[in-house]
Formats: sequence, C-alpha cells, structure tokens
Amino acid sequence: MKFRIAVLPGDGIGPEVTVEALRILRAVAEIHGFHLEWKEYPVGGAAIREQGTPLPQATLDACLKADAVLLGAVGGPQFDSLPRHQRPEAGLLALRRALGGFANLRPAICYAAIADCSPLKKEIVSDVDLLVVRELLGGLYFGEPRGSDADSAHNTMRYSVTEIERIARVAFEQARKRRRKVTSVDKANVLETSQLWRQVVSIVAQEFPDVTLDHTYVDSCAMRLVTNPASFDVILTENLFGDILSDEAAVLTGSLGMLSSATIGGTVDLYEPVHGSAPDIAGRGIANPLGAIASAALMLRYTAGLEQAADDVDNAIREALANGCRTADLAAGGQATVTTSEMGQSVECKLADIVDRRYAYHAV
Repeated sequence: MKFRIAVLPGDGIGPEVTVEALRILRAVAEIHGFHLEWKEYPVGGAAIREQGTPLPQATLDACLKADAVLLGAVGGPQFDSLPRHQRPEAGLLALRRALGGFANLRPAICYAAIADCSPLKKEIVSDVDLLVVRELLGGLYFGEPRGSDADSAHNTMRYSVTEIERIARVAFEQARKRRRKVTSVDKANVLETSQLWRQVVSIVAQEFPDVTLDHTYVDSCAMRLVTNPASFDVILTENLFGDILSDEAAVLTGSLGMLSSATIGGTVDLYEPVHGSAPDIAGRGIANPLGAIASAALMLRYTAGLEQAADDVDNAIREALANGCRTADLAAGGQATVTTSEMGQSVECKLADIVDRRYAYHAV
C-alpha cells in the first residue's frame, strides 16, 4: 500500500509537533509494511513570508492530489494587522473549503494517567471517551447574507436538509463503531434552524435502529460536559455549537495539547491538532506533540483504513503517559519531564514495545 501525504507544518509550534507526528507515521509504516510518501508545503504565516499569500496555488494543488493532508497550525500576532482575507487563518479556511470536508471529528479522551491534569474532579473525568461530530461547512459561519455597517452587523444561520442528513449519517456511523449512542445538540426551543436540525436527525436515526438517539439543548450540553461527561458517546451538532463545545471538551483531557481532529467527507481528508500555533512557546521545545500524533492516528484510521496501526499509535500514547512522560502543559507547576522531541521518542519506543509484545504472544 502506498499513501501520499501533503504536510503543511505552518506557524508557531506547528513545525515542532508535525515533526513528531511524522516520526510516528514513519515508524508505524515500517512496522505494518506500508509505504508513505510526503512532502512539505508552506501555508499560513510561513507562506505569507515566503510568497505573500496564506495559501499558495502550489500548496493547494499538492493537497488536492494527496491522499490526505497533515496540518500543524497557522497564525501569529505579527499578522493581525493584515486585512482579514490576507491573514494566515484565511488560508486555512480556503483550504478547508477547497477540500470540501463537511464533517469535523474531535475525540476527547481522558487518559487515566493524566486524569489529575483536568481542573475537574478525577471522578468526573475518569472513563471519559467521547467524540464530537461537528458540521463544518454550514451554519452561521457560512450563511448569507452577512455584513456590517457603522451601526450594526449581521450573520445568517442557515442549514439545508441535505447538509443535516449527511452530517447526521456520519455521527450514527461513528456511534456504531463505539457505544451506539448519539446525542444531538441544538437550540430547537428558539431557532428555526435547530427545529429543522432536530426533525431531520430524528428521521435519519430511523436508518440506524441499533443506535440510541437523544436530543439536548446546547446550554444543557455545555453543563453536562463538566458535570457528567462520561454520559456522552457521540455528540452531533452544527458548526457554531460544535466549535464551542469541542473546545470546552479540552478541559476533560487535561490540556488543549491533547486534542486531535479529522475533517472528512470531501475530496481529500484534513488532519490537524486543535491547539493552534501557540506563538508564545514556539521554538522552546516544550509544546505537546500528542495532539498532532493522535491526528496522525486518525489519518491511519479514517483515510488509510489501517485500524490496527491506528490502535497501536493510540495505545503507544497511552503507555507513554502511563510511564510518566509529561510536557509542560501536563506537568504540575509546569515542570516537564520531557521535551517535545522526547515525548515523540517515547511514543515511538512504546509503539515498538506494543508490537514486540504482540509478536511474542503469537509466537507462544
């Protein structure tokens, strides 16, 4: 099997964490016997500095020809004075739009070894393993008309039946691979778009009789995420609500640096950690690469279809944490036990250990 990746390291800590994700992809490819090809391209602020645009045509062309895209992060305060359409984030939005991925998958897992990193009580976050399925191309962020004048501004929240149906099916299909429960989040007591959302999701649910569906309002969901997060399996929601709720879920994992994401359903799938460019810690070797490494595992699972390889990477992350590896964001008082690179090395070592144990077991 041959798998081609367009790698976009981007800005801030993006290049640092991307290097570690590629380290793990290289190792798992060697272990499982598939061939990886990748090439790096500029995006965001790095592309602005090099070519004067946040998304060069050559970068976009390479992404559209790849099997998947691995992104580090984009943005930085030095670009805030630019017009909005010329900023690094505009390049990312244009890339997402061109790739066409409408389903953003954001897992939130509380690993037992770092449950005490969450500001919530350990008994609340223990056993949390949920997946936010966020619609990514519709709703308030993309609805028309939109605009502003001296006295007011307006945005339009809009959803079609087709947009809701396709994201709902993704959520139910994911639930079938997990604990078979979907919680659909809306504001149907106020918004017509949410009323349509609830109606269409209920109809799609009839195609999945083996999956339980419940509906909840977004404010209630936000409260449950910090009071009873283990009650969730798959959270299905629209663009704005999903943006907010998935970031809130970071508190369950102990650090934003732990969160991975996959954007699927379009021409080419896009994978990236959730944490952003974090320019204040860039170049210091203290960034947490686990979100990027976990994003690489999602790539193996969703685009390459290599379930065992993805499981091995996820388990290697779990074992590295259990072994006491902590970047600064996971360490008490910020006293890290490993650097960014050392965390990647630890995951790579645990990956080899996992495979060695499996071979030894089968040999017996």
